[in-house]
Amino acid sequence: MQRFIRFKGEEAMLSKIRESIGFKFEPVAIIWSDEKPSSAAEFKEGKWGCVMWMLARAAKGGTVVFSEKTYGCWGGGVGLGFGNQYVKFPGGIDGFCYFLSIGNARWEPGRKIAEEIKQFVTDEFLEDFLEGERYLKSPELVKDFLDNLPMTTVPAQYVVFKPLKDVDPSVETPSVVVFLASPEELSALVVLANYSRKGVENVIVPFGAGCQTIGIFPYKEAASENPRAVVGLTDISARLYLKKHLGSDVMSFAVPWKMFLEMEGNVSGSFLDRKTWKRLRGGESS
Repeated sequence: MQRFIRFKGEEAMLSKIRESIGFKFEPVAIIWSDEKPSSAAEFKEGKWGCVMWMLARAAKGGTVVFSEKTYGCWGGGVGLGFGNQYVKFPGGIDGFCYFLSIGNARWEPGRKIAEEIKQFVTDEFLEDFLEGERYLKSPELVKDFLDNLPMTTVPAQYVVFKPLKDVDPSVETPSVVVFLASPEELSALVVLANYSRKGVENVIVPFGAGCQTIGIFPYKEAASENPRAVVGLTDISARLYLKKHLGSDVMSFAVPWKMFLEMEGNVSGSFLDRKTWKRLRGGESS
């Protein structure tokens, strides 16, 4: 189900899904590793950054790496699988619960924390900290959200993003493959994910940060007997951060490796060979 080509003395992975659907951006492999790629881009220790910027970089051909000290932001640390990094948020878990909902200006400890951090943070973050992102209605609902997140600590020092075509199958196995898909491409991925499966819920759309829907949610699915794919980039903040890098018409589709191989094996003979798909993509006249 995997095919390889020789290029400059090395093996490269070719994806039937990539060839048949034809994406603008490269599929990205997420790999857990104890070895740090020598040429990989990485956030500076202690500096804020969005994991999704790094996903865009990998989708355009680069390799990036994260560690427990270079995950960019608290939600990114959670999403990549470095445990519950929300405990390090200003004000701890309570501070985050107010931040994601009604804002820390609504309670006295939050207002005090805002005074303590205002000289160290951007005006934009401080405004969100005080007024809240309002993605959930109350701090109590944020606590419920956190209770339901599949918090994970990956069994490796690093999480690496790289184009799938650059994966060396003799030395590394991805945990997840992420496609960045237009509406038409996403439709094809959803159909292909269900093509050889019973049931109608073989693709899920959980509520979470953009990085969490490519990381810990598909990690959780990978541990199941019949893993499901995860649609993401419903995170409004992540979409804003990515708009100038990827445009405004992409969603993420994260597939655990076992399911990716299943989908790869189902390309030939599927709807991707038929005229409806080819006409939709402009390959045949109506």
